[in-house]
Amino acid sequence: MQPFKIRILGCGSALPTLKHFASSQIIEVRDKTFMVDCGEGTQIQVRRARIHFNKILAIFITHLHGDHCFGLIGLISTLGMLGRTAPLHIYAPKELGPILKLQMDFFCNGLEYEVTFHEVDTSVTGIVYEDKSVIVKSIPLNHRIACCGYMFCEKPTLPHIRRDMIDFYRIPECYRNNIKNGADWITPEGEVIPNNRLTEPAAAPRSYAYCSDTKYLPELYKLVYGVNLLYHEATYCSENENRASLYYHSTAKQAATVALNAKAKSLLLGHFSARYDNENAILNEARNIFPNTYLANEMSVFDVE
Repeated sequence: MQPFKIRILGCGSALPTLKHFASSQIIEVRDKTFMVDCGEGTQIQVRRARIHFNKILAIFITHLHGDHCFGLIGLISTLGMLGRTAPLHIYAPKELGPILKLQMDFFCNGLEYEVTFHEVDTSVTGIVYEDKSVIVKSIPLNHRIACCGYMFCEKPTLPHIRRDMIDFYRIPECYRNNIKNGADWITPEGEVIPNNRLTEPAAAPRSYAYCSDTKYLPELYKLVYGVNLLYHEATYCSENENRASLYYHSTAKQAATVALNAKAKSLLLGHFSARYDNENAILNEARNIFPNTYLANEMSVFDVE
């Protein structure tokens, strides 16, 4: 099974601290590297995590609050200085388009690679990116401005050939792709060998959902149901639930409730308020509801399983 990894670059919230960087993560799936959110200081974290800058294929921005996008123009500029030639794709709410153009015209004039902006409708669930092995879907969220999360999904792979059965029935090499695609085998004597005797099922496709800044959405679990790994913001503990609601954020208890209802396998928490010296209270509150919960601290790496 190919690696499917989440690398945490930043897990803080709007107010800068000496402990946390602003929101950003790297998603590595099917030999591709994506970034989701790009807060201030992200490129420093990319260096620290020893990630090759030019491997980043696309950047997904959830919304236009500074702790999620202030690092974008700096990263674009750095990629130019590093000699990037491959296109860079930016997926974000439509409001970023004219802002990004203005910044690039001023700071990044003469780039030797193309930056392509893709407008994302944050009000609906839809496919925003697709290739032969990965789909990325938008997840509508409820924040003070247009905002969406993203769900990264592997596409199903073909079943595995059973070598022992292929050899036993002396099936020619030229026919094996047909079998991987579901065909039966008919022996020279006319016996039909069903496909399920010739193959083994491939591993189930995995998924990762990134739900950034949002007010608690009781129905959100339906959009991420069955996800392997869920990231959900947990800016506050329940003692500050009223504050969370006022500023359109969530508590650890609310994040854990979404994970529980979604039947997620694991939960990551992030976007921690600067008021907490450590996040143990946040973690413990979530684990009381959903035990398989972890803090998305900087430089942590999580496998999607």
